[in-house]
Amino acid sequence: MFQIDEAKLQKLFDTIKEHEIEFIDFRFTDIKGAWHHVTYNVKAISEETFRNGLPFDGSSLPAWQPINKSDMVLVPEAGTEFVDPFTADPTLVVICDVYDIYKNQPYEKCPRSIAKKALKYLQESGIGDVAYFGPENEFFVFDNITIRDEINCQSYEVDTSEGEWNRGVDNPENDVYNIGHRPGTKGGYFPVPPVDSLMDIRAEMSKVMEEIGLETYVIHHEVAQGQGEIGVKFGTLIEAADNVQKLKYVVKNVAHINGKTATFMPKPLYGDNGNGMHTHISIWKDGKNLFYGDGYANLSETGLHFIGGVLKHARAVAAFTNASTNSYKRLIPGFEAPSILTYSAQNRSASCRIPWGAGEKSVRTEFRFPDSSSNPYLAFTALLLAGIDGIKNKIHPGEPMEMDLFELSLDEIREKGIKQMPHTLREAVEAMLKEKELFKVGEVMTEEFIQTYQHYKFETEIWPWEGRPHPYEFITTYSC
Repeated sequence: MFQIDEAKLQKLFDTIKEHEIEFIDFRFTDIKGAWHHVTYNVKAISEETFRNGLPFDGSSLPAWQPINKSDMVLVPEAGTEFVDPFTADPTLVVICDVYDIYKNQPYEKCPRSIAKKALKYLQESGIGDVAYFGPENEFFVFDNITIRDEINCQSYEVDTSEGEWNRGVDNPENDVYNIGHRPGTKGGYFPVPPVDSLMDIRAEMSKVMEEIGLETYVIHHEVAQGQGEIGVKFGTLIEAADNVQKLKYVVKNVAHINGKTATFMPKPLYGDNGNGMHTHISIWKDGKNLFYGDGYANLSETGLHFIGGVLKHARAVAAFTNASTNSYKRLIPGFEAPSILTYSAQNRSASCRIPWGAGEKSVRTEFRFPDSSSNPYLAFTALLLAGIDGIKNKIHPGEPMEMDLFELSLDEIREKGIKQMPHTLREAVEAMLKEKELFKVGEVMTEEFIQTYQHYKFETEIWPWEGRPHPYEFITTYSC
């Protein structure tokens, strides 16, 4: 029924024999971006499994199928497999797409299938053969988190031994002593241990990533307290999104094994830097980088037009690249948050940066506003579609801005006519709905998917967030 790569399938079964695999874990991604899985005994799996797929209940997932049309099929893709480094028994993970048996087509709400349609649209447009994405996923490692969400109480508290709020804490009765070495607010960029207390756990994360096929390079503490980053080599649109899912899985599980908790939440700490997913992009055709040229920062006209398209549509794209209410607490001035829609070479205060030293093979754009609360398949698809629109319609991004944009006041931003990212998820989703035709080109996203997505965001995030009192409101309003 489904087309498969015979060579990759043979390699998968060779891996099963080599590692004496006992279980196969089939994984797929929901609308929000969460991984789900179902495990089979290896004895129940054959080559026919990959040709015919695996049935599952699609009604049990948020915003997917109704109960009367719940039967769906997982389509495992040979070549995506890796041996799970965390299971007690030898387990092989295989990434899947989702198939709709009622419409006899790839499921229109399957994010991975949507990303594949975006790549097909790129190729059919004649613009390029492949799009490369290099996301940089920042994360926090905390020692503890408590959350209360009740009718009379809204509160959270996170803790890390690196937090400057622990400077006065001492508990010798429990053999807990204050060692005094902490990065402080915005002080976490590149200090050596013991100020950097996460060096060993990041190294462990990196080694596990290498075990499952991710190629890591730069590994470092980030600016905020308890924050880190592990760089993973770029890949094609689908590979890069798959790799984000693998990276998040490893980071969370290594932290868990070490008695800690990791999060990719954009803004868990007030007054310190947040987590981004800076995304590097280039488009290639016939083995040549279409973004390389003799223009500004070695960019071609194609590269500039791609930037122009993304900046023009960024407020709509944000519904997919900055997909949580918390995303917009990161996109505020003063925390290296690229909320101003302009571009520049080397300037990290712009929402689009052209990295320094990029030769012909490595010239690329870096969009700095996305974050890891997004679904990577949808985020990369949205960026690609906006960029393609820029190329097709020759949308020029205007002149670059070399100044430190973080120093501009809101009045100065308005006076200069500089556009900004949305300030809330509501604004982003509403902008997406106004520009929904951008995402429907080539039937990459269908009307049904777009409506499902906006309803899901309003019902599960926007309205619940807007309806809850915030602790700070008690400070400003309780005594009024």
